Amino acid sequence: MRLVRAIIRPEKTGQVMSELSDAGFPAVTKIDVAGRGKQRGVKVGDVYYDEIPKELLMLVVQDEEQDDVIKIILKNAKTGEKGAFGDGKIFISEVDEVYTISSGLNEL
Repeated sequence: MRLVRAIIRPEKTGQVMSELSDAGFPAVTKIDVAGRGKQRGVKVGDVYYDEIPKELLMLVVQDEEQDDVIKIILKNAKTGEKGAFGDGKIFISEVDEVYTISSGLNEL
């Protein structure tokens, strides 16, 4: 199994989550986060924003579903703005164990 973590723009969260659900991936954890990338923040006029608000989406999928989930996120989280930065990142990790709290069962 794989843990997919996607950091995306807040205005893209609804679209990404809707498309994931429609594709059979309804179980998603969403967390409000803030951070910055290589550009070290953004200056708008005289105001410098050191941290930019983002959303962190996390979901666990079967190995063979990973590519489908990545494609959905990439397609729906991209702004399409020429030269735009800050659309986000996707991180993939192995999942060694999963337990359901209510039953105590290992799900792998």
